[in-house]
Amino acid sequence: MPGTLTLLSPAKLNLFLHITGRRADGYHQLQTLFQLLNWGDELHFSANNSGKIRLHCPGLDIPEQENLIMRAARLLQRDDLGADISLKKRIPAGGGLGGGSSNAATTLLALNQLWQLGLDNQTLQALGAQLGADVPVFVAAHTAWAEGIGEILTPVELPQRWYLILSPDCHVSTTEIFSHRQLTRNTSAIKMAAFFEGHSANDCQELVRQLYPEVDKALKILENFGEARLTGTGGCVFAGFDTEAQARAAQAQLPNGWNGIIAQGVNKSPLKQFLV
Repeated sequence: MPGTLTLLSPAKLNLFLHITGRRADGYHQLQTLFQLLNWGDELHFSANNSGKIRLHCPGLDIPEQENLIMRAARLLQRDDLGADISLKKRIPAGGGLGGGSSNAATTLLALNQLWQLGLDNQTLQALGAQLGADVPVFVAAHTAWAEGIGEILTPVELPQRWYLILSPDCHVSTTEIFSHRQLTRNTSAIKMAAFFEGHSANDCQELVRQLYPEVDKALKILENFGEARLTGTGGCVFAGFDTEAQARAAQAQLPNGWNGIIAQGVNKSPLKQFLV
């Protein structure tokens, strides 16, 4: 079964994040708007009939049983299906940009095609949800409003914007933030129109600022250029601009030691081409 694919595994921003409750099983009910980006990791897949899945990812020291790429591949693997997978990592770990979830989704979509499994997108999203709450939006391959635990998705067409993203030198633990006693968990649900009118926030932001001084510093830097916000549970922070030139002008004014990432928001992921 020869076949190869080299794909962008896109990052995302949470343009806001409201935690509206907590379920009996411990999962948090939330509302968010996932903005996909034209920047991310790169994954290369080469299918074969070896029955073995081999992953090459220099510098990424994650046990195989915890690696979302391997777990996604195992969910699809049948009989003698095999693949060699290489990862070029750009998305920082623990940054709230969805790197691991995006990698898992890209793996599901790529191997579904290369292995000629014929699974539809709804099935792949359900498989992705077994790996993490953020995986389905990457499988759906479209910027989306999300509710529930993040799995109830409504595709959204957003105006084209550019983002300057800072990645502080820290790894923010999602588990720590979501289990913290000071986390706000009773924000009232909003309608989509309220977001576009400016009535939104990231309910994790103030807590992360308190616990991680590096994130607080990054937010203060970006606040010089406009509204700055945490993405997900952090630790990356971002500010939005109407044009690439504005984003690059802000990047040029960053203090020494802060390079920043420039990325464009996209409504459709490049993975859209693989939807069945």
